[in-house]
Amino acid sequence: MDLSLDAVAAHAPVTAMEGTRAAAVVVPIVERGGREQLLFIKKAEHLGDHAGQMSFPGGGREPADDDLYATALREAREEVSMDTDAVEHVGRLDDIATVSGYAVRPFVVRTPDQEWIPDDREVAEIVALSLDALTDRANYESERRDHPQYGDVRLHFFHVGDYTVWGATGRMLVQFLELATGWRSPAEPDRVVDPDAEFPV
Repeated sequence: MDLSLDAVAAHAPVTAMEGTRAAAVVVPIVERGGREQLLFIKKAEHLGDHAGQMSFPGGGREPADDDLYATALREAREEVSMDTDAVEHVGRLDDIATVSGYAVRPFVVRTPDQEWIPDDREVAEIVALSLDALTDRANYESERRDHPQYGDVRLHFFHVGDYTVWGATGRMLVQFLELATGWRSPAEPDRVVDPDAEFPV
């Protein structure tokens, strides 16, 4: 899968921070074995919000952070020991509202592969997933459901090996892939489900 980041760099992101708790993540592109991959974390099972789910490194803004990009880099240092001095900023994706009450600002970065060290207090595992696998239609499904807070929503699921990326991270991933690769989300979901239906993860 060819990766072109010009559209990411040129993208004018939607901002949605007003009246919500601000957070930020990095969407880290690493090269491993000659293949482009995205770096994710699997959240620790004991966490209150999104326990056990796949996400990009990041978290809530702290008063000492100069801006949300500083938040994203600080969290990446804390969660996966990212060498943020070696990071190349590419661009931003749209802000994403989460069910836990945050507005999350995603920053796309290139970062050299390194020894990744998880913060055991928050991170169960650090996972690199290849763009080839993430853009394989056989690994993707989506559904539409009526969310009690957000109304009619479409949920995206990327199944790669033992890992499933979905929720707010799945929405960020859809936008990144559509901007940076030839992948497109199908116009219609695979199914429409009841609001209380089990999630297929």
